[in-house]
Amino acid sequence: MTRFSQTAGQLVGVVIAGMIAAAALQAQDAPKSQPLRTPPPDIPKIPYTRYVLPNGMVALLNEDHSSPIVYTTLWYHVGSHNEAPGRTGFAHLFEHMMFEGSENIDAGQHRIMIQSMGGSFNGSTTEDRTNYYETVPSNQLETALWMESDRMATLLTRLDQARLDAEREIVKNERRLRVDNQPFGVANEVMVGSLFPAGNPYNWSVIGSMADLSAASVEDVKSFFRTYYAPNNAVISISGHFKTANAKQLLDKYFGAIPRGPAITRPKVTPATLAAEKRIVLEDNRVRLPQIQIAWPTVGRDHPDRFALRALGSVLTLDRNARLTKALVYDRQLATNVGSFNNSLENAGYFITFITPRPNASLTDIEHVVDSVVASVATAPLSIKEVQRFKNFNDVQTVTGLQFTQAKAEQLADGETMEKNPLSFVTDLTNYAAVTPADVQRVAKKYLGTGRVVLSMVPAGKLDMIAKPNLPYTNVTPAANKQGGDK
Repeated sequence: MTRFSQTAGQLVGVVIAGMIAAAALQAQDAPKSQPLRTPPPDIPKIPYTRYVLPNGMVALLNEDHSSPIVYTTLWYHVGSHNEAPGRTGFAHLFEHMMFEGSENIDAGQHRIMIQSMGGSFNGSTTEDRTNYYETVPSNQLETALWMESDRMATLLTRLDQARLDAEREIVKNERRLRVDNQPFGVANEVMVGSLFPAGNPYNWSVIGSMADLSAASVEDVKSFFRTYYAPNNAVISISGHFKTANAKQLLDKYFGAIPRGPAITRPKVTPATLAAEKRIVLEDNRVRLPQIQIAWPTVGRDHPDRFALRALGSVLTLDRNARLTKALVYDRQLATNVGSFNNSLENAGYFITFITPRPNASLTDIEHVVDSVVASVATAPLSIKEVQRFKNFNDVQTVTGLQFTQAKAEQLADGETMEKNPLSFVTDLTNYAAVTPADVQRVAKKYLGTGRVVLSMVPAGKLDMIAKPNLPYTNVTPAANKQGGDK
């Protein structure tokens, strides 16, 4: 592996300047009749050692002696899409339970111990993985690893009905705070429920449903933990001020004796398609202004079209010159904010556009503009410049992130967990560099067709404000906020 010969800041500055200059020259000199295939950027690779313990746990070790800290992130390859209908929310539930005590650490002590070191910590759950991370002084690496191993090995010794009930109520309160009591808080939930059919493991939200959380038994939860919270389903990535040989010894000491878990059967995900348009409506009695989202089922990280789809999102809304932003925010002045991106999950994806209208703007007018702009991308050649702008932004954003210890550890863990390649971001950048205007046009035509979901979000009782109210729609508003009905 190539190691840094300069400080991270100096190297990033040199690389960024070189990429921008090269891209600008190429965009200027490239013949307009030729497709643009940008040479892969000279991205500095993260130096690391991959170490696999006998129980199957993978460790990725990146020495970085620029400051006396260590960042550790432990990824379990389990998220909401590993759950089953009627048993949703388990992955997110365990994100909370992992901080509430194990055999040698009392409830609440994990956070106290990390904070007493002067460190920081947290966890997060997505559809595809759950991770736990800490930043600690370098002389506390051993303590951090011991704490992670203790909850991996012994969490169930503390799990009983009382603890499950307590944590379940915490998660329910989080759902109330972040979803049920937020204006249009269930928008993502109803959108994915419309994009993916019932039974598809991406059909439900990460936080899960109240009913499923209430129904979970102690044995249900223990079975989920035994299956997924095992060393052979885990990747630990460490970046910072440590010696690789010492880190290996610590990993053997604290994780080596933890037995492997059972073989895991991953869900089979059938690509989602929509034969026709679905129109859904959310009402909310806490808002005065409407919003609109439009989404199409696409592909995930396991499909090569994701690279051109990400470029398409930038062509539409990267900056003020991007097509949809320019049309809606500046030319027509119908919106204050517009965003588009392809959400590439592990085995599925969707392309979504969300718009915050200006006061008194018509959602119908906004939908017409979206349709017109999308059609222009799908039917007419794109310019080299607008695709190159995406590549420049993507390269600079990636390289800039490599300045940070946290970003390096997370990049390595993500690549190993999702693609069995810790440096997958380098491969990804090469693939992004190969995207041409014709590729972007092709995926726009292939995926952004009539099979889509249009979600109108309006103040309660204002169904005349939805986009194209003359067309059939389904009102998906929770009963507490619903006024009106299906049409």
